[in-house]
Amino acid sequence: MATTTQQDLRDKLFIGGQWVDPAGSDQIEVINPTTEESMGSIPAGGPEDVHHAVTAARDAFEGWSQTPRERRAELLTAIAGGLEQRGDQIAATISAELGMPLKLSRRIQAGLPVASFASMPALMEEIAWEEEVGNSLIVREPVGVLGAITPWNYPLHQICAKVAPALAAGCTVVLKPSEVAPLNAFILAEVFEEVGAPAGVFNLVTGTGPVAGEAIAAHPGVDIVSFTGSTKAGKRVSELASETVKSVTLELGGKSPNVILDDADLSAAVADGVAKCFINSGQTCNALTRMLVPSEMLDEAAGIAAAAAEKFTPGDPFEESTRLGPLVSEAQRERVRGYIEKGEKEGAELVTGGAEPPDGLEQGFFVRPTVFSKVDNSMDIAQEEIFGPVLSIIPYEDEEDAIRIANDTIYGLGGAVWSGDEERALRVGRRIRTGQVEINGGAFNPLAPFGGYKQSGHGRELGKFAIEEYLQPKALQL
Repeated sequence: MATTTQQDLRDKLFIGGQWVDPAGSDQIEVINPTTEESMGSIPAGGPEDVHHAVTAARDAFEGWSQTPRERRAELLTAIAGGLEQRGDQIAATISAELGMPLKLSRRIQAGLPVASFASMPALMEEIAWEEEVGNSLIVREPVGVLGAITPWNYPLHQICAKVAPALAAGCTVVLKPSEVAPLNAFILAEVFEEVGAPAGVFNLVTGTGPVAGEAIAAHPGVDIVSFTGSTKAGKRVSELASETVKSVTLELGGKSPNVILDDADLSAAVADGVAKCFINSGQTCNALTRMLVPSEMLDEAAGIAAAAAEKFTPGDPFEESTRLGPLVSEAQRERVRGYIEKGEKEGAELVTGGAEPPDGLEQGFFVRPTVFSKVDNSMDIAQEEIFGPVLSIIPYEDEEDAIRIANDTIYGLGGAVWSGDEERALRVGRRIRTGQVEINGGAFNPLAPFGGYKQSGHGRELGKFAIEEYLQPKALQL
């Protein structure tokens, strides 16, 4: 294998513009999912560290919120440049700690964070910072201190999707990244230091969700919490935040439907759907994990899907031929294998893949790319978020049945519709209750609002919509 595990040992937190010792001495080990070896460690921060960081953010808020927008935009541009210079380092770090193939990490895991910061200055010009309504002057002001709690699957992208718009709005930030893939966050903190960001504008506290994350959500000095992760954890964040009536934005789980209508190009739609299901080894909240096809096309669709899935070669993320890296952890691997076994027990037809390790990959947290057909939407594999390379193909009878099945879920994050008639696809897409719907393979747009309906959360990220989440209106009566 090409992967070599190098140790990245971090023993300090970034608070108030300085690298400081944590209150305690406990460290959290970071595991390389390809080699199953330790690749570094981070401080196990706790409530005392969170309080220190929140205090620094509060102290910095007055000055930062009053900083002219042009100056804020200059800092955001400088951070984008710093991240771009470190692109290769960021991609390699995330491929090592997460397992995404390096060629994808360069474009996605390193590219999107740069875009988040670089896009802010222009987007700030689109915000109605002041407007007159009758005898009132309506001004939009920053909410205050943001507590950002982020996941491991797109670690730096999810961080920057919160930090960049919050800073653009004039908020200050306390970040708690996932302890599973945290090393990339230290690179961001180093960039803040290098560009001379004002002390306390951005603060980094590492630790576990139940300790550091909950301390952020409950802290009375935090004005707004933005959380991305599981629906279960999001409910806990909301519960803690409610004690101080702070604003909460949540981007949670998904079970996104891919509706392939009877007049679609079946080969193109199925192949695209498999790719959208398996990206990042299926560890994507809006992955198209439910493929809905006309019942008379079920067998043909399953054959196309199997052929496409078998091209997703599992292996070392640093090997050029790899299309499917490992899952992020042993716990995640066992969870996904358990769902594959459950799908077989539920009576779904295993078309390709399975719960056993891929050939020659006994080491590493690998799972075979798996496709189930003849899935009933009531099965657990169709209702619960698996977060692995597992596709469920579900037959439907007609267009109305497809829409019913698509919406028969507690989630509402993403979705897709394929049709030979774009107007028909748009009509069906409007009836799918999700925050985003791809039409005939429409590309991801980092400027479009991203977020969910139902138990996929509330609030929106990306584009100008993200800046608006961190602003609140004030009416000055004239």
